[in-house]
Amino acid sequence: MIQEKTYITLEYDKIRSILKQHLASEVGQEFAEKLRPAETLKDAELLQEQTWEAESIYTRTGRTPITGFPDVRELVGRMHAALFLSTRELLSIAQAMRASREAKEILQTGDENSLLCNLANRLSSHRSVEEEVARCILAEDEISDNASPELNRIRRQMKIVGERVREKLNGMLRSTTTQKYLQEAVITIRNGRYVLPVKAECRAQIPGLVHDQSSSGATLFIEPAAVVELGNENKRLLIEEKNEIERILSGLTAMIAPFADEIHISCNVMGALDVVFARAILARDQRASRPKLNETGCIRIIRGRHPLIPKDKVVPVDIWLGETFRTLIITGPNTGGKTVTLKTVGLFTLMAMSGMFIPADEGTELSTFDNVFADIGDEQSIEQSLSTFSSHMTNTVRILSEADERSLVLLDELGAGTDPIEGAALAQAILESLYDRKTLTVATTHYSEIKAFALMHAGMQNASMEFDVDRLCPTYRLFIGIPGKSNAFEISRRLGLTNTVIERAQDFLQKKDIAFETVLSEAEQARRSAEDDRDAIGKMRIEIEKLKTDLEKEKKKLEEEKSQLRAKAKEDARRMVQETRQDMEKLIVQLRSIEKIDQKQLERAVQSSRDAMRKTEERLYEQAIQRDSAGEAPESVVPGERVKLITLGQEATVLKAPDAKGEVLVQAGIIKMNIPLSDIRPIEQKKKQTITSAKVTLAADRGSALSIDLRGMLVDDACLELDRFIDNALLTGVHEFYAVHGKGTGALRTGVQTYLKNHPRVKSYRIGAYGEGDAGVTVVTLKS
Repeated sequence: MIQEKTYITLEYDKIRSILKQHLASEVGQEFAEKLRPAETLKDAELLQEQTWEAESIYTRTGRTPITGFPDVRELVGRMHAALFLSTRELLSIAQAMRASREAKEILQTGDENSLLCNLANRLSSHRSVEEEVARCILAEDEISDNASPELNRIRRQMKIVGERVREKLNGMLRSTTTQKYLQEAVITIRNGRYVLPVKAECRAQIPGLVHDQSSSGATLFIEPAAVVELGNENKRLLIEEKNEIERILSGLTAMIAPFADEIHISCNVMGALDVVFARAILARDQRASRPKLNETGCIRIIRGRHPLIPKDKVVPVDIWLGETFRTLIITGPNTGGKTVTLKTVGLFTLMAMSGMFIPADEGTELSTFDNVFADIGDEQSIEQSLSTFSSHMTNTVRILSEADERSLVLLDELGAGTDPIEGAALAQAILESLYDRKTLTVATTHYSEIKAFALMHAGMQNASMEFDVDRLCPTYRLFIGIPGKSNAFEISRRLGLTNTVIERAQDFLQKKDIAFETVLSEAEQARRSAEDDRDAIGKMRIEIEKLKTDLEKEKKKLEEEKSQLRAKAKEDARRMVQETRQDMEKLIVQLRSIEKIDQKQLERAVQSSRDAMRKTEERLYEQAIQRDSAGEAPESVVPGERVKLITLGQEATVLKAPDAKGEVLVQAGIIKMNIPLSDIRPIEQKKKQTITSAKVTLAADRGSALSIDLRGMLVDDACLELDRFIDNALLTGVHEFYAVHGKGTGALRTGVQTYLKNHPRVKSYRIGAYGEGDAGVTVVTLKS
């Protein structure tokens, strides 16, 4: 069980306060205040999944489905005991029901198996009830006239009575006799009765009932006798109105009562959902990512940013432990970032176990723990007579009595506040005790003895916060694997301390201390050199990626241009066929307009049309050869062989046989390049494309009619041949012929008949009769 003191030490309470700023309801505030880390890995992953689903919905819709709603749990709890609820209370319940219904509708539009959809299924949805409340109650102090027919009748009658009263009183106000007895010529209301302000000394001149007087006693508010009876009628109607309103409110209360338990549950679910979406919004604000969770004690934080440090000042840190070592010792200068790093590990762990995303890069992994202990900061107490050392040791004693292999322990300035030699010895013993019980531990220190202890102890690792000696300031960057070097002498020298004093100080150091600092210095130099190399490699990698991206864009551009050229070629071919057909149509029209034509002119016209069609076929043939004659890729090629490069549309000479990657070195002109074998075609494999032709015969068994045999063709080829045949038939005076397509599956027959149906020169067509070929033949009649 994690203690409340740990939450305060690691500033988890401040994260909760930031989370509350994104909540929409009072119930959500209550649930956020109770938010604590999950106790098991399964529960923590469930919370993380909820946050991930909420972030997806928020990203898709741009808003949270939870709108502000009042906390009505207390109201519905006492609904059964009350005769009726007030208008304000009923409006609050209707508002909560509407918020519940709208949230349910939004959440149920997604995956029906999602966690949030399952939560939404528990929300109540009674639209007719909330609409009935809204229909009857217009505001907290206003009931609609149409709430019931009886209320409508009462209010109409009240309006009539009121108008009659005002009419009589206005008549008195206009009377010059009455005006001199009045303080003001106005009509006012006292105790629900219409009255006139009469001078006290003129009481006898205006008979009626006195309902009130002014504080000075100079004015009496009198209901004239002429309107007393109407006033009584109005009073009676007011009582009827009150009773009817109470009856309406009782009816609405009774209508809601059966759903009281549902509404109570919905409020709790809405509060929980409010917190879930607040976690999602917080994740977006912090540019946080979902961490991978485990229960083995493995922690790997990638560019983690403490969420309470301003975004423009925080320095990302990389931290890992729990795999090859379970104890991490961090050294570095004061205000160098050791404590922030310590809190980052603890706070990230608590946030992840609470379902919150982590302000770190993708790939961050955290572990769940049964307990988290933190001894951070100066906790000396004057009241309890505890020094800094005593305060830390009190916490340490408690930690050692409770920590186990399922615990995370964070110790700041371990062993500080007492004699350095004894403090270092105690620190080593404490770290060893925690390591022996397999507790995951992160500690900060200044003691060189602890750094050396970690170097010699398996399962422990040193880390250091970088310090810029040239600028005399920390960089807040953490380096794991290298203990921090003491920079006291170098800092003192740069601050002006004389070399004589510094050299004398060095004489007081033991030789082993000097040797240890020398090793650390050499390690620091090696680290800096490795870091420079890594930065150079990183820059080179970025340049390579940029070059790769540029090449991909260029390749994509070439592919698009290639596709455009193919599309243009197809369009040109289609247009040429269309133009040729139009020319043929014009020629036929011209020939038919001539009454007498000799045989030579007819032959020249026919030959002209055939030449035009042949040229079109040749051009289409050339384009078809370029597009389709590539054939299949060869299994291999040999040096010296001439090949065609499909992608570039050029010929080239093979220089080397294919390598292990299937690439071939070729030369096209003066350029040598590696080309995939699949992009190569041997020039010798090019074959002339076979142009499908139809067989035209004279059908002797069908009289003098001609026939065209289309069997074995594709529909498009058959239609092209059929079009040629129709043109030639019209030129030669044939008005009926047989199109032989066979029976088969019927696909060719259907395609041919569809084409004939839309042909401008075809008058009619029919299936062949018995003896003509039956369903295997279509008899075509042309227009004369």
